[in-house]
Amino acid sequence: MDGLPTPLRCLSECHPAEMFTDDGVDTVTSLEQKKVERSIEEVISVYKQIHSLPQPTLLRDQHYQYLKKGLRHLSDAYECLDASRPWLCFWILHSLELLEEPIPSAVASDVCQFLARCQSPTGGFAGGPGQHAHLAPTYAAVNALCIIGTDEAYSVIDREKLLDFLWSVKQPDGSFVMHVGGEVDVRSAYCAASVATLTNILTPKLFEDTTTWILRCQNWEGGLSGVPGLEAHGGYTFCGTAALVILGKEHMLDLKALLRWVVSRQMRFEGGFQGRCNKLVDGCYSFWQAGLLPLLHRALFKEGESELSRQRWMFEQRALQEYILLCCQNPTGGLLDKPGKSRDFYHTCYCLSGLSIAQHFGNMDLHHELILGKEENRLAPTHPVYNICPDKVSQALQHFHRLPVPGDDRQPDIASAYGPADPGNSRNQKDLPWCCDDTLSSGAKKAETCH
Repeated sequence: MDGLPTPLRCLSECHPAEMFTDDGVDTVTSLEQKKVERSIEEVISVYKQIHSLPQPTLLRDQHYQYLKKGLRHLSDAYECLDASRPWLCFWILHSLELLEEPIPSAVASDVCQFLARCQSPTGGFAGGPGQHAHLAPTYAAVNALCIIGTDEAYSVIDREKLLDFLWSVKQPDGSFVMHVGGEVDVRSAYCAASVATLTNILTPKLFEDTTTWILRCQNWEGGLSGVPGLEAHGGYTFCGTAALVILGKEHMLDLKALLRWVVSRQMRFEGGFQGRCNKLVDGCYSFWQAGLLPLLHRALFKEGESELSRQRWMFEQRALQEYILLCCQNPTGGLLDKPGKSRDFYHTCYCLSGLSIAQHFGNMDLHHELILGKEENRLAPTHPVYNICPDKVSQALQHFHRLPVPGDDRQPDIASAYGPADPGNSRNQKDLPWCCDDTLSSGAKKAETCH
């Protein structure tokens, strides 16, 4: 960070050459792509005129004020998200923890009490009080409570009934429906795996055949679709891959094909990621796509790939940071999809999450930072499997692994549940980034010493 800042990629003379070129036949898709590139070109031009020494700045205080207000008051425009209220809690709380802004104890307690009201009498969490349990808000509620990380927060979760709920949405083929009588897609498998492992309710048969079902979602493109046979999609690809990482089965994917697909989703001119082939850049894929790269790094290392970097992920980290800092910040706080779009808490959360991934490589033993702009732009790291800060993951694992698995008189096989590194691997584990060692089970191992 000393001396002159590194020149921005988007201000180089060769950057315009990265703009979209086609065969001269206009389509709806090509016209929209050109429109987005023009808007980004305008942002870059204005920025260059204003700053003689360009150094992008994270509008930390503006984002904090926007998020703080959102915890207490939402405008009428959020009425359409009445069935997503635990998500709003998670998006805001996670954004605040990335900004390293403390959550007042009174506010944290209020969130706990609200989420307790969202918990269904039959297990799991609903989108709001009195609604039906659903895997998506269940994931959001558990993550939010783990971010708070107090005894009050942990005690909200009725683990026995949560396990009952997971069984009620498990399907014979290994998939999960999002709610009783609801749709099947790979998000549900991820949400179920995430909450089951964080709260230590994973029983031996709960995810039987789930791996096989998720593997069927990887298509000819290399990415994963929502259900077998459809188009690869960034959000579904993340969910399926992260679920397999949790279950210790990510090596069963075609990892090279998946890598080719995801790195091809980073846009040459914009620097951000698209969600699908031939689609537009979107700030939220800063996490859904970039968050895949640490998971792939870990998986490929475990497969014996010796050429992997020990300092950088396999995408253009600076380019992604430029896109987020220059094109996705609302001057009054909050982040957004792309220039011209409105801010919202969803994009604020996932833009910041992607920015964190782009800034941090590795863990405490092997940690490299790549911070674009001033040091004040630095965010806290996020765990790319659960998308909450790693210390909160470890703390939750330690807490819940002191408790027995509901309906079982023994602890689960921690090694099989979390997918340990090959015991025959002679590499020095302390030399590896978190994604290449047995970090997913580190919290459980620490918890065992607390018994």
